[in-house]
Amino acid sequence: MSEFLLLVLILVLVACIFVTIAAFVIYSGLLADVVIKTGSPPVKNVTIAYKFKQGSYRDTGAAYTESCSIAPKLSSIAIFYDDPKEKPSDQCRYIVGSVLSEGEDKPDDETTKLYQKFGFKVFSLPEVSHAVTARFPCTSPLSHVVGPYRVYPQLAAYIESAAYATALTITKPQIPIDSKPAKMF
Repeated sequence: MSEFLLLVLILVLVACIFVTIAAFVIYSGLLADVVIKTGSPPVKNVTIAYKFKQGSYRDTGAAYTESCSIAPKLSSIAIFYDDPKEKPSDQCRYIVGSVLSEGEDKPDDETTKLYQKFGFKVFSLPEVSHAVTARFPCTSPLSHVVGPYRVYPQLAAYIESAAYATALTITKPQIPIDSKPAKMF
């Protein structure tokens, strides 16, 4: 009888582990659809605090953690410059940071100085009238790692589709990646 009880307990434990892993995968958004659309951008202009990084996109989790630890209530932002299929992963460039203000709001001086104290640069992205946007839920460190690998191929396919290939000119973000940002606050 005790062997049967032990077997049942082991099966229950395995089932609990499986359910926990499945719930984490679902919570992380790994099964969520990537929503891509064209039109007016969700924000008119935005001021961000960012750090430039070079290396595998898998390493973005640490950069997100660093940015979020300074001001956890601010939204996160990342811009990926390179296609990981066309460039070696150690040469991929990206920025990760936080959104300091949106629209006509001015960024909080205290928060801006705090980010700068930790080596972040501050930059105001100019307003655009038309953009291709992608949405993917980033709810855990795992979603920050997997997100670029799920979003980028679908975004590239969308942009390169026949409907947009002739009508859309793709420009890379003009965020300065050297030591002197174009607009400092």
